[in-house]
Amino acid sequence: MTHVLAADPTLADFGKDPLWITIIKAVLLFVFLMLSVLFGVWFERKLISRMQNRYGPNRAGKFGLLQSVADGLKMGLKEDLFPRTVDKVLYLLAPVIMVVPAFLAFSIVPFGPMVNLFGVRTPLQLVDLPVAVLFMLAMGAVSVYGVVLAGWSSRSPYALLGGLRSAAQVVSYEIAMGLSFVAIFLFAGTLSTSEIVKAQEQTWFVVLLIPSFLVYVVCMFGEAARIPFDLPEGEGELVGGFQTEYSSSLKFALIMMGEYLHTFTASGIAVTLFLGGWRAPVPISWWAGANEGYWPVLWFFIKFVLTFCFIIWVRASLPRVRYDQLMSMGWKVLIPVNLAWILLVAAVRNIVVNEESRTLGIVLGAVIVIGALAIWMRFDTVNQRRREAQKAQVEAEFEELSEEPTAGGFPVPPLDLPHYHGVQHKEIPSGTN
Repeated sequence: MTHVLAADPTLADFGKDPLWITIIKAVLLFVFLMLSVLFGVWFERKLISRMQNRYGPNRAGKFGLLQSVADGLKMGLKEDLFPRTVDKVLYLLAPVIMVVPAFLAFSIVPFGPMVNLFGVRTPLQLVDLPVAVLFMLAMGAVSVYGVVLAGWSSRSPYALLGGLRSAAQVVSYEIAMGLSFVAIFLFAGTLSTSEIVKAQEQTWFVVLLIPSFLVYVVCMFGEAARIPFDLPEGEGELVGGFQTEYSSSLKFALIMMGEYLHTFTASGIAVTLFLGGWRAPVPISWWAGANEGYWPVLWFFIKFVLTFCFIIWVRASLPRVRYDQLMSMGWKVLIPVNLAWILLVAAVRNIVVNEESRTLGIVLGAVIVIGALAIWMRFDTVNQRRREAQKAQVEAEFEELSEEPTAGGFPVPPLDLPHYHGVQHKEIPSGTN
């Protein structure tokens, strides 16, 4: 009797592949990510240039497609310089720590269902774990060590401040990002990425859990240090941030690759957890074979590219925020909103699943909603009073300056300019020089 595996992979389907199939899938994933970095840089430069009415790269190759290859060869063959004061071991190790976790984090992203690969029935995913999403969060946190070590080993104040900024930023937004996944865990009942995709067979979580998705989108920019949250690299105050002392060599190329890989990982996780993963969108999903074979790879890639286009669009549209605004957003807005939303989702799930606790769930949900409204009204009242106080203070200072002829020891002309210092200025007749 032959056992036929289902189209949707589960945790039981992993760990059964021959070693050579695992090696092939790992190599294919590595090639996909490397090509994504090469063409992602070109695509971002090209798309931003079109948004800004420019041509972008158009010299190297057809449509400038070889520009990223030329840049990579230049950085790889350029002379490698070491500042005198750096810690050479950590200075070399930091770019590697930034790149390797990014590759590992993408290994849990599912690209498709069970397929026949060289005669072996296997899922289109390198590996899956019972705590796969937590593994992704852990890899994102480990990569921060690379940024911090790059700043500390450079022995430069600008690089050190950039590394410390990155550590504080990732800690702040990692918490909010992890909380945005809790609602998904409650609905899917698992932390496995393949089974989370299976749980979105009827409805994508972006529809059911839109607040979680919006919070994740904000945290995605903070986690990947992309504009408007690329504070570790603020040119105005930190020159190049943690990478100030890295010349345009292979080490610099690894740092840039690590940043792009983290952006791709954030896009892949967004597609997997909220946008249905490799499942086809609604009009195409009516076709019986849309989610079978290798077609799901195409749907995943389209969603992946559109998510990356959104990240580029935000970079071309929004300016960099101040650091205090960044931290205030993470701690005062995203985390409280996430906690309130998790309580509401838990109450709703309790109502749906457990009929005996329906009354308790309704009461709990009403209390959460009323509490959230009360907190929002309280903050709105406090902010209104603060704005009124600031307006009154500015008006008082303006009146004080307009009444006195001097301010801070310097002469200030009154508003009535024709009577400055008691001298009345006569009107000059027209037509005279």
